[in-house]
Amino acid sequence: MSFFSGLFSKEKKESLDQGLQKTQESFFSKLGKAIAGKSTVDDEVLDNLEEILISSDVGINTTVKIIERIQARVARDKYLGTGELDKILKEEVASLLTENNSTDLADFDVPAGVKPYVLMVVGVNGVGKTTTIGKLSAQFKKKGKSVVLGAADTFRAAAVDQLKLWGERVGVPVISRGMNTDPSAVAFDAVKHGVDSGADIIIIDTAGRLHTKVNLMAELTKIKRVMEKVIPNAPHDVMLVLDGSTGQNAVIQAREFTKATEVTCLAITKLDGTAKGGVVIGISDEFKIPVRYIGVGEKVDDLQVFSKTEFVDSLFKK
Repeated sequence: MSFFSGLFSKEKKESLDQGLQKTQESFFSKLGKAIAGKSTVDDEVLDNLEEILISSDVGINTTVKIIERIQARVARDKYLGTGELDKILKEEVASLLTENNSTDLADFDVPAGVKPYVLMVVGVNGVGKTTTIGKLSAQFKKKGKSVVLGAADTFRAAAVDQLKLWGERVGVPVISRGMNTDPSAVAFDAVKHGVDSGADIIIIDTAGRLHTKVNLMAELTKIKRVMEKVIPNAPHDVMLVLDGSTGQNAVIQAREFTKATEVTCLAITKLDGTAKGGVVIGISDEFKIPVRYIGVGEKVDDLQVFSKTEFVDSLFKK
């Protein structure tokens, strides 16, 4: 029986199923081999399961947690068979995501009474940061929201140009001073423009360099301080974008960024075309930061609001 809650439209659910297909197929193919010829969940099955979870990029600590929970259930119910293992796994992963502040939203809207809502986006180059901002802008615009973008990733010419292209494509203004300019000055201009024009949402793109954490921290702190001069408490959210296809490398990046700045939500991209979708579970568990969006395809609507129920259903769909 499907665990599908009906939060998503049929098209959105199909897109999620398809986007997580490689992870799902890889996982169940390995699980099938691990329990072949076994009727009970013994130590050997659990050892094999541990290996499968780690190879699916769930992460060692989260894997140990899941295995311990399954061991406890097996100890309580001596007749638990291998046929029920995927059901138990599904329940434990869903339970873990619930504990880690992951939500069950069909959609995301800006907090009530906050206008303009300021979102600062961080992440290393190549994770899909600018594309994520472009897709978000398109989705907000479709809902009738007015959006302003700030091109504060000024150390990479391609980032400024790419954001401008998205602005033209979506029909939203991009505030830019070009390359090699002060990122905080761009952020200030963008926030001021957003306030003056009565915008609903301001999204600030920032540089993604992790060469020296001290510089990154100083730069992001300065950007936040400058924005607060225009809007107290800005930014309202700091979203870290991670490339899910890099597996444990995404976890390392999350560690670095959460040390450098206060991250309030996550977007995990490029989950289609990879068997490493388990990284979503591990990242959620380690950092206790809500996953707000996941990327499961090229289309604008393939950047989906994360729903733990829909995610777990697609991941464990046979």
